Amino acid sequence: MGSEPPSSPPVLEEGVEEEEEELSGGEDVDTRVPPGRGSVLTRRGITLRVLLKDGLVEPGDGVLSIHYLGKKFVGDLLSDGKIRWVETGQVFNSPSAWATHCKRLVNPAKKSGCGWASVRYRGHKLVQYKTSWLQKYQPSAEVSLASEGEDEEMGEEEEEEGKTGLVTEDKNRKQDNIPMVRRGDRDRVPVRYCTLGSRDSGRDPHMLVELSAFSAINRFQPFNVAVSSNVLLLLDFHCHLTTSEVVGYLGGRWDTNTQLLTVLRAFPCRSRLADRDSAPAVEEEICQNLFMRGLSLVGWYHSHPRGPALPSLQDIDSQMDHQLRLQGSSNGFQPCLGIICGPYYHGNQGVASTITPFWVVPPPEQRPNDYGIPVAVEVTYVQDNFLTSDVLNEMVTSLSTSLPRALSH
Repeated sequence: MGSEPPSSPPVLEEGVEEEEEELSGGEDVDTRVPPGRGSVLTRRGITLRVLLKDGLVEPGDGVLSIHYLGKKFVGDLLSDGKIRWVETGQVFNSPSAWATHCKRLVNPAKKSGCGWASVRYRGHKLVQYKTSWLQKYQPSAEVSLASEGEDEEMGEEEEEEGKTGLVTEDKNRKQDNIPMVRRGDRDRVPVRYCTLGSRDSGRDPHMLVELSAFSAINRFQPFNVAVSSNVLLLLDFHCHLTTSEVVGYLGGRWDTNTQLLTVLRAFPCRSRLADRDSAPAVEEEICQNLFMRGLSLVGWYHSHPRGPALPSLQDIDSQMDHQLRLQGSSNGFQPCLGIICGPYYHGNQGVASTITPFWVVPPPEQRPNDYGIPVAVEVTYVQDNFLTSDVLNEMVTSLSTSLPRALSH
């Protein structure tokens, strides 16, 4: 007897009724003939396999996405027309099945996903590719922007985008700026969290790990975050001063009633990471500055000067330590925000730094030896009306401290 073939990833059938409608659409379609240029198809008869066969789309990693109620989901388009959710590896038969599953994680009351209006291929809605196919191969067929049921879903998506305005646009832009590392790059290649397994002392602590979404682990982000534009300016300026790794702290306020973490000030550490002798004095100075301004310690930042702004295994453990330390300093839950800045990574889009806010979810209780789960934190960036003298003085001081070091090398 021959050995059994390896089992394939589970294919989720959620939303299958809607997909069956797409395949038939109430019309008689001869499924014995492969759909393509020789077939007469309704809009619902056009599937991803049809678009792949006729070259309107191509298989690829991370080419599919869904934006829903402020959440983002990313998927791989497989060569057989199925969709693999990047965060979990789950495979879905159709855009509708994937969209329904993802949207129910955010909104359990959601009945359907209407994937063709919700799923985007390389930034464009799939419904546009369906329309292009009809215009190219069935120009005599009636073409409209949305098929039955899709117009309602598109209205919902556009309404949500309108509510969030520039904040969502800026947030999505910062998430999209996380670069895909190409084979052959000199940087360490990030790995997916699901490939890590239990802790291994032989594993490189500098191994980078891709961020998961809260929705991928069936959770909601337990707090909201607002970050001042002056904070971003100062930490980005600090990270640009050297090609060595730098670190700093974040000051702000935590409102237990609204569950809002407001980051109002960055405090650069003006000492080298290896300089353990001066570190206590620097930290004490920052604590005094926090107290004088009536702020609390709410997080930390550090740079990956020439690499992707993604956490390493060491960063994950450090973040978890910071979270536990802040948790122990208060009577109730208080989040601790981690930010990674990548100023000089050649994979950045343009000259702007990649800035990645993250948090770490503890591993499941039944798997205490696993690493914590690094997750992307959705942040609202608040534009300050002016540059404060406090921040300007900090920039000047940081520059005057870093310049002699740079000239000495």
